[in-house]
Amino acid sequence: MDFFETVMVRRSVRVFQEKDVDALDVKQIIESSMQAPSAGGLQAYRIYLVRNKETLEALAFAAHGQECVSKAPLAIVFTADQKRSASKYQERGFEFYSVQDATIAAAYSQLAAAALGLGSVWVGGFDPFEVSRLVRAGAYEVPVAIIPIGHPAENPARPQGRSMKALVREV
Repeated sequence: MDFFETVMVRRSVRVFQEKDVDALDVKQIIESSMQAPSAGGLQAYRIYLVRNKETLEALAFAAHGQECVSKAPLAIVFTADQKRSASKYQERGFEFYSVQDATIAAAYSQLAAAALGLGSVWVGGFDPFEVSRLVRAGAYEVPVAIIPIGHPAENPARPQGRSMKALVREV
């Protein structure tokens, strides 16, 4: 699937088949995430793969009961590595660039999943302290996104979204 087709078919999938994600697919998703642009090439983020059912259920609870997390065979938690970014960019890196790095890497994971015919959804509502505890995140690592991934058991319609005219301003 080419890039533009991948972007157009990607949807927020919240219902998954009871089927594992192939190890090669997981590898390709992670490798794609690692190709995301990052400030100074630092890749100031960490990627946590969660497959354990009990941990997935605990993550879903930490995500305010979002069952899509526990129903997926895999969830990827992206954390911003504030200290790594601050080593080059001081406060701006600590507070902002590390979050951007993790966010872009997470978005790339969703595009890679879509290109492989898998479904995913961005989960941004969660208790960051509990998610950190569950994945055993290091000091100065802040959770940015949980991305449940699996074989889709639904085909959501494309959301309406805003028009290009409403979104774009030429200056």
